[in-house]
Amino acid sequence: MKLIEKYDNLLSGIVSGILLPLLVGLITFAFTSRGKGLLAYLERIVDANIMTHAITLCVFPNVLIFLLFNRFDMLRATRGVLAVTIAWAAIVFSIKLF
Repeated sequence: MKLIEKYDNLLSGIVSGILLPLLVGLITFAFTSRGKGLLAYLERIVDANIMTHAITLCVFPNVLIFLLFNRFDMLRATRGVLAVTIAWAAIVFSIKLF
């Protein structure tokens, strides 16, 4: 079984679609926290009313793994990334709505 076939499943796409935005969020926190803790950083984001912008920034790299999975013809994994990205978009939309 080739490596591509091994990881071409819905679960791989879902896991990568969730973990990559969290990783990007942690990297963003590391570079922009100014020595504050995670809770204080999140409070600052909420108080500045930029929560949807921060989520969008973190989810944007999902486009890259979507295109990468699509390029390698890993269509099941691509579906997983797309499903998680749509879920993130629904979260952003609901935050903006309320």
